[in-house]
Amino acid sequence: MAAKQKVTDLVAEMVAPVLREAGLELVEVEYKKEGANWILRVFLDRPGGAVDLDDCAHVSETLSVALDEADPIPSAYFLEVSSAGAERPLKTVRDFELAVGKRIFVSFYEPVDGRKNVEGTLIAYTDELLRVEENTVVIVVPKDKIAAVRLALVW
Repeated sequence: MAAKQKVTDLVAEMVAPVLREAGLELVEVEYKKEGANWILRVFLDRPGGAVDLDDCAHVSETLSVALDEADPIPSAYFLEVSSAGAERPLKTVRDFELAVGKRIFVSFYEPVDGRKNVEGTLIAYTDELLRVEENTVVIVVPKDKIAAVRLALVW
């Protein structure tokens, strides 16, 4: 069986031309076991717009054919293609660039200033840290303490 990272990298490469053609972006590829089943998930976004059901169906059909031909995953799996959603994870430099000025939710591996998470406006980021403004207080979050970062809905 191919390593999980290798599978996700390979799928990302395989889907890239399909996404470019459709004006979509890859947010994340996830390959994991849930119960007795392996699940291959591909999360999409459309810059300045929304991903719809037709987009997901097109990418799913095209990627499914490519995966069947290349056969890089020897065991059975379920392919799921969907929008990353309004609370999409932030993973890449580009994700963080686009998120500056937006509300985010950050959870930590270990407490930062006695807290397990923070929600506020991303005001800056570097390779080493994020600056998040929460209720007029700027919180500096070292990236090595971050478990996950996602956009947060404002109600």
